[in-house]
Amino acid sequence: MACATTFERYAEKFEDLKKQIERNRNTRETSTHNSKVHSVAWNCDGRRIASGSVDKTVSVLTLDNDKLRNESNFKGHMDSVDQVCWHPSHPDQLVSASVDKTVRIWDVRSNKCSHVINTKGDNLNLCWSPDGSTIGVGNKDDLITFIDTNSYKIKVEEQFKVEVNEISWNNTSDMFFLTTGHGWINVLSYPELKQLHTINAHPANCICIKFDPTGKYFATGSADALVSLWDISELACVRTFSRLDWPVRSISFSYDGQLLASASEDSFIDIGFVETGSKVYSVQCSDPTFIVAWHPSKYLLAYACDEKDKHNRDTGNIWLFGANNLL
Repeated sequence: MACATTFERYAEKFEDLKKQIERNRNTRETSTHNSKVHSVAWNCDGRRIASGSVDKTVSVLTLDNDKLRNESNFKGHMDSVDQVCWHPSHPDQLVSASVDKTVRIWDVRSNKCSHVINTKGDNLNLCWSPDGSTIGVGNKDDLITFIDTNSYKIKVEEQFKVEVNEISWNNTSDMFFLTTGHGWINVLSYPELKQLHTINAHPANCICIKFDPTGKYFATGSADALVSLWDISELACVRTFSRLDWPVRSISFSYDGQLLASASEDSFIDIGFVETGSKVYSVQCSDPTFIVAWHPSKYLLAYACDEKDKHNRDTGNIWLFGANNLL
């Protein structure tokens, strides 16, 4: 009886989510950059989106009722901005990482860069610890630099002998995860950075990783076109999502942990129901998708694609799926 009740509860929740998503399925496009957008992130209160681009700038847009308007365009990086990330609890602090070998901290209130941290290589990966104390940045030579956010000084660097793709703390900031070119997930203690586990997650390059806001799961995306869902407490795979045909480039959990969006070079973004893996919706895209990011309190999905205009020039647009939620 308990299993039947659980099944019925999941089925009811799935149908409710599907109706909500289909009812609010409109998309909205906003031009933000002069070239490709490589990173999109919501701040903690959901009032702003930041984006980083090949055009060397960081843009901040404000979500104002039913409009998305350009607020700031930060200049200072000398090369492509590949990652942006907001402070986990401070809605005005933003960090960006560039292949120009710098990390920059921006304060939206003063509209300027407050700190510049020089690193040893072309920066590709970026994350902010959930407790706000540390920024992790990885470069193309697989060196991870940890930056103290009280002093904005480098406190430690860790060189890895494997290809490091994406990095992330768990929700309690006491473990540090990285996905690798071997298909493994390496799990380290933090701040000791001692190897705790090596998870053989995928037979191909393990590209991206995201943690469920509720603390129950994390997900990984791979070049094998699979998204794997993992139980955090057991470090065990509980299910896979297999509707994509191309390497998974970006994944994101909804604010309540119920939905998982996955993007690739396929002509759609897959939205799945976390508890069963069932398809909730497919967001149609005309181009490969670089990045997806759910809003922190709405079923509103931001994403950026590898788009070109009618003259075959790169565009720098951000799309919002679920735009009816803005009304």
